[in-house]
Amino acid sequence: MLILSRKIGESLIINDEVKIIVVNATERQVTLGIEAPKEVPVHREEVYHEIKNTT
Repeated sequence: MLILSRKIGESLIINDEVKIIVVNATERQVTLGIEAPKEVPVHREEVYHEIKNTT
């Protein structure tokens, strides 16, 4: 697992096409913005597992 520290407004790029931006951060929660092509599915982990379990 890669662990990175980012501040609000900073981002990281995955595979030249997915950008994850730290929008807000508090002591208990981080809000992320995700820019990805339409054909790249983006789900919360629990939703991803639910989708996988129903197919």
